[in-house]
Amino acid sequence: MSDAPSNALSHASSSYLRSAAHQPIQWQEWGEEAFAKARAENKPILLDVGAVWCHWCHVMDRESYENADTAQIINEHFVAIKVDRDERPDVDSRYQSAVQAISGQGGWPLTAFLTPDGKPFFGGTYFPPDDHYGRPGFKRVLLAIAGAFREKLGEVQESAEAVMGAISHAESFAGRSGTISQTIPDSMIQSALKMFDRTNGGFGNAPKFPHPGALDICMDRLSRIGDSALREVVTITLERMAKGGVYDQLAGGFHRYSVDEHWIVPHFEKMSYDNSELLKNYVHGYQVTGDPFFATVARDIIRWMDEWLSNREHGGFYASQDADYSLDDDGDYFTWTLDEARAVLNDEELSVVSLHYDIGEAGEMHHNPAKNVLFVRAGSGEISARLGIEPDRVREVLDSARAKLYTSRRQRPTPFVDKTVYVSWNALCISAYLEAARALELPGAGRFALKSLDRMLSEGWDDKAGLRHVIAYSDPSSSKRELRGLLDDYCFMTIACLDAYEYSADLTYYHFAQKIADEMLSKFYDQTSGGFFDTPQSIFDRDSTLGALSARRKPFQDAPTPAGNSAAAIALLRLFHYSNGSRYRDAAEDTLETFAGVAEQFGIFGATYGLATLRFVLPPVQVVVIGEDARADALARAAAVPFAVNKTMLRLTHSQVVAQNLPPVLAETIPNLPGIENGRAMAVLCSGLSCRPPIDKPEELSKGLHEALSHTPAR
Repeated sequence: MSDAPSNALSHASSSYLRSAAHQPIQWQEWGEEAFAKARAENKPILLDVGAVWCHWCHVMDRESYENADTAQIINEHFVAIKVDRDERPDVDSRYQSAVQAISGQGGWPLTAFLTPDGKPFFGGTYFPPDDHYGRPGFKRVLLAIAGAFREKLGEVQESAEAVMGAISHAESFAGRSGTISQTIPDSMIQSALKMFDRTNGGFGNAPKFPHPGALDICMDRLSRIGDSALREVVTITLERMAKGGVYDQLAGGFHRYSVDEHWIVPHFEKMSYDNSELLKNYVHGYQVTGDPFFATVARDIIRWMDEWLSNREHGGFYASQDADYSLDDDGDYFTWTLDEARAVLNDEELSVVSLHYDIGEAGEMHHNPAKNVLFVRAGSGEISARLGIEPDRVREVLDSARAKLYTSRRQRPTPFVDKTVYVSWNALCISAYLEAARALELPGAGRFALKSLDRMLSEGWDDKAGLRHVIAYSDPSSSKRELRGLLDDYCFMTIACLDAYEYSADLTYYHFAQKIADEMLSKFYDQTSGGFFDTPQSIFDRDSTLGALSARRKPFQDAPTPAGNSAAAIALLRLFHYSNGSRYRDAAEDTLETFAGVAEQFGIFGATYGLATLRFVLPPVQVVVIGEDARADALARAAAVPFAVNKTMLRLTHSQVVAQNLPPVLAETIPNLPGIENGRAMAVLCSGLSCRPPIDKPEELSKGLHEALSHTPAR
């Protein structure tokens, strides 16, 4: 196959699209030009939605889209459009709903067949080239679809209208409002307890995905009441995930999910958003349980993100690392045969590592049974007893062996890192780094988070146009596309700016949070029925009405990033507590009411809504630490220790207080505190609308925080 470009994707910006530029299919990018071509030629559209990190997308590319016979059928009978789901989540989400309505399942690659105006009438995910896996061969499907469009157009159009109705209905939530209540997060916790796998941790069976929101809502409750069942959910899940193959035992960082219920064999792609949300989980796990292992895992996630997913020079986090380094690879970069390990390690190291990571002649990979996924099978105590080596020596040998294995692995062909910088995912990473920086005292992580946020604001925000979705693409030679920001970009960035304000006390970040939230309300908020649409709507924006984009969506389900409406409500409630701006609270309340009638049905898949509800029904608990000396440092450490959804912590210098460089609510109270003029270090603990007298002893602050968080009555 020639590497010379043969289709329009050679002009694309996305790495995923550019990787298909050499294919013999006459691919088009999503846009008016492609739809105009379909209408002019009266051809159905073949829509392929995938991602550069997606293993089965690579498989279908190799088997079908690089096959000359298949390409001939597609070019003759269809207009082919390829979409990067990371670049266009708005397109992906709608056609996912369509294919789920048609076939009962979704995923990537997403393969959909559309009328010339973009309405879906048939679809699926991966299709094998020939009849296989109980699925029809792709060429047979293509010819059947082309024949149906030609000979049964009325039925095709009728089906397309029905599917469009299903898309519109899927996440419109019209007329489904209810009462915001503590019972909603309670029901989600009960759902987590029922789904909890007590043997392996996590929720449900294989394939097993992390559920960061569900863990956070359990940890919030655990931090307040110390429930033993919830402690089991949290500790077993966090331990099993971090010791499993779903965690990269050499480089750090989590793979996307496990194909088995034991967390051993992963799908090997590694996403920035999975690692940002799991980083928060492990920080919170350390705060709630005090287990230093969880803090170690959190630092290790940061180690991997620093090394592989961050632009150290300019700031910003990259999108993902691929599962494979070639079309013939299936996790080979990350896995080891016994002979490969033996070639790197000395005898003592091999004997210890083989027990620790269960490296043997027979591994876990079906395509190559000799390949071992590294997971923690035996701890240092067990290895010490079996080999007659002192535990301290076991740990020394493990450290040495890990370093050698990682150095050797780095010499292998490396899976592609997509260096695209997405605003929404960066905001999640920034918030996670700031939480870790404060709770684990990692100033380097805090500095990089602020540097990254500064880049998002300088390159991604425009006072007239608002936020962009993409700051930079992976290939610096690709043309730069101006993609409008989506709801996730706005709500996650508002939260990141508030986190940055609380971490740095730089009021600039608070003002940016207000500007971004105001724009979010203007562009996305449904003034009639409440809640937020995922895309801005404008009669002047032709792209917003192409195909299924005409269907309005109000995203509610965490999938897998926090749901936009729930995150928007959290952002607005946090702004309200600083500004006392009733419009923020009213919009948050209306948004929560919009989904309250159906929220309990979603269980752990609506966990971010449960977290937003807790912020609404519980009074905010805020600690303001004032001072620059060692006592202020001690007070700040005490304030950072407990985790609770409704707790915030802010540290100010005396000069910031004197200058009243504060948001409105704090400006009304903090400068008038008794003793503030003396310049002494103090902490102010506020719960709801009342504040306690200034506290200058860390132990007293810890006690007061425990009381405030344990006894926070619903409004």
